[in-house]
Amino acid sequence: MNDVFVNYRTGDEESAATMIAGELSRRFGDDRIFFASSSIKIGHRFPKELDKAMNECEALLAVIGPRWTEVRGADGRPALEAEQDWTRREIQTALDRGILVIPVLVGRATRIDSAILPDDLRELADCQYKRFDHRNHRTDLTALGDDLARLLPDLSTVDHDARAARERAAAKPRTKSIQRTEHTRMRTHAVEQHMRGSIGNLNGDLSGTFVNEPQGPVNTGSGRQYNAPHFEGDNTGVQFTAGDNSGTVHQRFERERRRSDDEG
Repeated sequence: MNDVFVNYRTGDEESAATMIAGELSRRFGDDRIFFASSSIKIGHRFPKELDKAMNECEALLAVIGPRWTEVRGADGRPALEAEQDWTRREIQTALDRGILVIPVLVGRATRIDSAILPDDLRELADCQYKRFDHRNHRTDLTALGDDLARLLPDLSTVDHDARAARERAAAKPRTKSIQRTEHTRMRTHAVEQHMRGSIGNLNGDLSGTFVNEPQGPVNTGSGRQYNAPHFEGDNTGVQFTAGDNSGTVHQRFERERRRSDDEG
């Protein structure tokens, strides 16, 4: 079933009608949009297919350009005046059925004056219209599609753009979670590299003082710490620490007494 029937007049703005039908078909599916030149299959009967689509659709878009009322038929008279004119018949059927009829004014086209319309189309002048301009075709087509999705509930269920938007929105939290995980891993790796060579294994939140790769006596407690290195000869020797490793650091330097030749 076709939800939207795209009506247009050959010789006026059929190129705009083609763009509109193509974008709506992309967004909602080919089977939801009726456009005579593409929806009627080869070998099928033109009048029968048009009548069927006109009586099944839920909305009709009347694409109207600046020459819409001026195009003439084979007899030289304005095509709009001919009762068998297909463009006229399609709009009349939609108005008689009481379905949604949306005039789409293209380019410099102005709102239709009811005085120039046949009696059975006068109601068309009262229908609220949408505008379509080639210079703003992306914005205008998106707005038209959004309106149709809102007005036709069945059409909204197959809205490709709305589904894609929901999928993008659902993917954002997953992306942020992955980014946070990677950031945490990088921070952890950086801390591990910075702590290389520290004293022992550290646990907890590392909120206190941290000494990396110390090169001498270290006191991180309270009280006194005694460091009494022994030196021999050129002041090199073994360092040792005495006390409870807390508080003030006291260092005592002693030179080992050189053993005399008399000592055994």
